[in-house]
Amino acid sequence: MTSNPTRREFLRQSSIVAAGLTAMRAAEPASAAGKSNAMPTIKLGDLEVSRLFMGSNPFFGFAHKPGNLGREMRSYYTDERIIEVLEAAADQGITAVWTPCYDRWIKVWNKYRDQDGKLKIWIGQPDPMPDKMKEHITLAAENGAKAICIQGLRIDVQIRAGRFDVVRDWLEYVKSYDLPAGMATHRPETHLLAEEKKLPTDFYHQCFYQPENYSDEVREQAITTIKQLEKPVVGYKVLAAGRLSAEEGFGYAFKHLRRKDGVCVGLYPPQKPDQITEDAGLARKLTSES
Repeated sequence: MTSNPTRREFLRQSSIVAAGLTAMRAAEPASAAGKSNAMPTIKLGDLEVSRLFMGSNPFFGFAHKPGNLGREMRSYYTDERIIEVLEAAADQGITAVWTPCYDRWIKVWNKYRDQDGKLKIWIGQPDPMPDKMKEHITLAAENGAKAICIQGLRIDVQIRAGRFDVVRDWLEYVKSYDLPAGMATHRPETHLLAEEKKLPTDFYHQCFYQPENYSDEVREQAITTIKQLEKPVVGYKVLAAGRLSAEEGFGYAFKHLRRKDGVCVGLYPPQKPDQITEDAGLARKLTSES
């Protein structure tokens, strides 16, 4: 009996978001608004990207929260809406998106490129079972990825088992395509072990939280790790999968990250139609203040 009001509310939010996206795309892009408003950048190996760039969990309904949010995300994010959000993000100076090598994504990305979309950088995120990892790396490399960062869970499983040779082989395979190679993790010790074993990485992605633990202690452990690494690090899940406001999550992240480090966040406009503009504005403001 409650499904119809919920659906009406969802459709109402979707119409608001559509209007918001249209307004943002019609606005002057951050990159054209003058140097003072341009998005700051970092380097992942030789690749320059905006210091804030997009994650993709909302595209595929990975909400990491109880309830119906994941299903709502999957319903909202049609292929066309993914493309609209990529364009709206690019208009705010965001230059990259970190996304798995799913067949659906590759079709959307190639369609977007064929339309001369403004967001130009795809960072591949291979996340299959180990026997398919190189196949997914190949899919990313052959479909326009500019860097590849292997998904955190797949890395963590191998590192916990002491299979550093497996991870090394994956990273070397990425580099065989002459692409910057990165690895992600949900744990505080993984990247330190990678450095100890001299794995061929150019950059790291460090989760601020763990899927089963969103405590301040875990976030502090992540920052402690980042400060011990020489290579650039991208913090992700900095908003604790939507548990923190942008002001709180970004404020902590930009206060503790180094200038060479970046932030990756997913976007879900139905929760806040001006989310893209707010996130980009915070990234510019907090970088300048630091």
